Amino acid sequence: MAVRLASLTLSLLLAGGGAAAAAVLRPDITLPLAGELVDATLAACQAQGRGAAVAVVDRGGNLVALKRADGVGPHNTLAARRKAYTALSAKTPTRVLAERARTDPDSANLSTVPELLLLGGGLPLMSGNEVIGAIGVAGAGGAAMDETCAARAIAALAAKLSIQSTRGVSP
Repeated sequence: MAVRLASLTLSLLLAGGGAAAAAVLRPDITLPLAGELVDATLAACQAQGRGAAVAVVDRGGNLVALKRADGVGPHNTLAARRKAYTALSAKTPTRVLAERARTDPDSANLSTVPELLLLGGGLPLMSGNEVIGAIGVAGAGGAAMDETCAARAIAALAAKLSIQSTRGVSP
């Protein structure tokens, strides 16, 4: 199953003093939002009969939330964090980076950067055209399933919070 790029668009408005004017705030990945993303991702994996490790980083690459389902190998926590960091750093799904590394010698050099993990399962989180964080999933049964869990969680959370999901989320 092909999973297209999933992104999360957040719209935060602050109403001006009695007027209809509004100022746009800079959206960030907060601890409550990161927690909801992690929980929704684990639920999406569990719905497929899978466990996983899930990490969410903010726009600076700082780890905000991390959970690992029972029975998932401990190496997956590091892999999930590195996938999230990679998706944030490159502003690209890690699956796409992995494909580029196999076909493009210049992109293959990215595999030498210690913190990057060129393996599917990491998706950038977007607000409009701005990357505000990323999510990484590992241990759900392969890179495609890792990405599917993340995409489904983003889509579910977008609907729950009445936010728009862009670029054709297809979980």
